[in-house]
Amino acid sequence: MAHNKTDTTGPFVKMRTETTDYEPSERWRITRNILVIGLAFMVNFTAFMGATNLQSSINADQSLGTFTLASIYGSLIFSNIFLPTLIISWLGCKWTISLSILTYVPFMAAQFYPKFYTMIPAGLMVGIGAGPLWCAKCTYLTVAAEAYSTLSNVAADVLVTRFFGVFFMFYQMAQVWGNLISSAVLSYGLDEVPVNTTTLNSSVVAEACGANFCGTTSDSDETPTLERPPEERIHLISGIYLVCMIIASLIIAFGVDSLSRYNKGRSGSGTGLSGIKLLAVTLKLLKEKSQLLILPIIIFIGAEQAFLFADYNASFVSCAWGISNIGYVMICFGVTNAVAALGAGSLMKLTGRKPLMIFAFCLHIGILVFLLRWKPTPEQSSMFFLMSGLWGLCDAMWLVQVNALSGILFPGKEEAAFSNFRLWESTGSVITYAYSPYLCTHMKLYVLMGILCLGMVGYGLIEWSGKADRAVPESKPDFELVTNTEPNDTTKL
Repeated sequence: MAHNKTDTTGPFVKMRTETTDYEPSERWRITRNILVIGLAFMVNFTAFMGATNLQSSINADQSLGTFTLASIYGSLIFSNIFLPTLIISWLGCKWTISLSILTYVPFMAAQFYPKFYTMIPAGLMVGIGAGPLWCAKCTYLTVAAEAYSTLSNVAADVLVTRFFGVFFMFYQMAQVWGNLISSAVLSYGLDEVPVNTTTLNSSVVAEACGANFCGTTSDSDETPTLERPPEERIHLISGIYLVCMIIASLIIAFGVDSLSRYNKGRSGSGTGLSGIKLLAVTLKLLKEKSQLLILPIIIFIGAEQAFLFADYNASFVSCAWGISNIGYVMICFGVTNAVAALGAGSLMKLTGRKPLMIFAFCLHIGILVFLLRWKPTPEQSSMFFLMSGLWGLCDAMWLVQVNALSGILFPGKEEAAFSNFRLWESTGSVITYAYSPYLCTHMKLYVLMGILCLGMVGYGLIEWSGKADRAVPESKPDFELVTNTEPNDTTKL
């Protein structure tokens, strides 16, 4: 079959007439790949999110769960610096995603025997695999969006945001399924035994939990809702999650095309460089002004997620309402996050990026202020859901918009840009997890406020400079569709 050629003489690159009949099927093929990647991430993170949401509660002894989460994001920092561009250049995006998912398996296996010498090494392995995993995913989505733009009249930057929105819709639905599994298993037959929360004095809970909660001083005697669930139930949850991770890897292996189908002829991509040069591109990007300005908001994304999964779950939900309710509250977070992520692309087209970022900033600041003042009690069940739902709305805005902005600011350097994104997002998470056992919740809320305000200042300077607008090329990238490349070709991206 002859290669498809492009005409780059106009402001929009158009396929030549002999390929007109092929365009609709190719657009569907790109869309299918995006959907399958989203499905695989949903299945994998159904397991991972469901497990991490419980870590600060079921493995609260000596803060084992929190330190395990810190080890994950600590190794992810190393991984994001040294591994993504190298691994992607060796394996290509498709197989990097498939094999990286398998590095999550030891973490789930360690749940059957949670000790420091099993959990910490397993957490380190997750971080090592997560760097290449997320960078490969981001690169695949960005390149696929640029290829799709050559087959349509939609601008590449709009398509990047839309593809990220669809992906994060799938990704955040993992919160729903993962937490539904954990809550169903943990709460099954709960009515047959005495419920601790019914015997608690609401005034005592209000004073001990929420912003006043201090992980180093609070214990299960003062707050019996923090008692570890039965071992057999934890093992059942872990077994289900373990199967999910293996299935996710197989979905990518058998359901996704190689990115080499759309990458040939794409100038400026780091994929044509050697491993050492790719690493240099990643580190060199830290010298650019736009990268430095966007770092604080990226750090905040990691910090706010870590606070939600560890501190909100432990300080508010577990402490005031019970461990068995964590999953249900996180389901609300997942649903709102998924819906907001899916709608972010359409809203971006209508309103532009700046109004969405300002809205997310104002809403998130309001949530943090409310959490400082709120005295949670078991009777306020609807408030736990409201806070997690609004948090999910904000998180979706941050993830979709800032991920898309990273790709737009550094065209042709997507591997390095997304590697840096995960690097600094992980830095925010690991710092938050590391100080979590030593600070009371109200201090953590103040830290989040400070990082968020600094992040918005950096983002505002990027918009003021006009760099985000100038980064979008006037003409579409010159792609050559490689129709004779087999879908399972792993020699290239």
